Amino acid sequence: MGRTAAPGRDARIEAFLEAWSGLRRAVDALPAEAFAHPSGCRGWLVRDLVCHLVIDVQDVLITLATPAGTWAGPRGATPAGTSAATSAGSSGATSADAELQRPADSAGYWSIVDAPTGEDPLDALIPRLAAAYEDPALLIFHLDDLGSAAARAVRDADPDRLVETQGMVLSAGDFADAYVLEWTLHHLDLVEGTPSRPGPSAASLARARGLLIRVITGSGDAPLIDVPDADLLRILTGRRDPSAEELAALPPRIAQGLPYPVG
Repeated sequence: MGRTAAPGRDARIEAFLEAWSGLRRAVDALPAEAFAHPSGCRGWLVRDLVCHLVIDVQDVLITLATPAGTWAGPRGATPAGTSAATSAGSSGATSADAELQRPADSAGYWSIVDAPTGEDPLDALIPRLAAAYEDPALLIFHLDDLGSAAARAVRDADPDRLVETQGMVLSAGDFADAYVLEWTLHHLDLVEGTPSRPGPSAASLARARGLLIRVITGSGDAPLIDVPDADLLRILTGRRDPSAEELAALPPRIAQGLPYPVG
């Protein structure tokens, strides 16, 4: 059963904390030998996935420490709150540069991307970083250390405060909400093939499902899909192929576009 927001606390913040605490407990419970096993992320071992989570929590800390208007983007990028016309007139930046600073909500934070191939420089770097830890206990310690700080930062954040990340401006609450999808998908990756390990909470699965549907359809009206949340999240993001029955349960416009990796 999911936790309800404490009086006066934003539900998006609570959703982040629930999803993240569940994922941290799952990592902490891993035996050392599990780190050398494949994860649900194709091409990544469990240790690679946990190393990726370290990068994720660093992103959370950096973003919450980057109020709107202070992001140091690519040369020529338009500062947040500056119109394309003003920027072009003063610095020669183009309207395309202006688009690098765009407002977003929790669904708009995500984009449908190409399936990872391992050729992206950061994706290729992750396995080397993970191997450098050698002892899984060191990797867990680093994740717990940074993860505790990230959880505190989210818990103490003003959910209406605007922050910047990756050329987007969004509220801290929506940024936290967006990460529910990240934590939930990777929690599923972590417990792939090991049903004895606890997976994400029902509340986290439901929230991640709703967010992913919004990313895919661009609408707040979620279609009725008679597939359990965990299975649907794996199918839609290409983590596994649907059965014939599951494929039939998908609306045609969604089924025809499978898969939908997000990044």
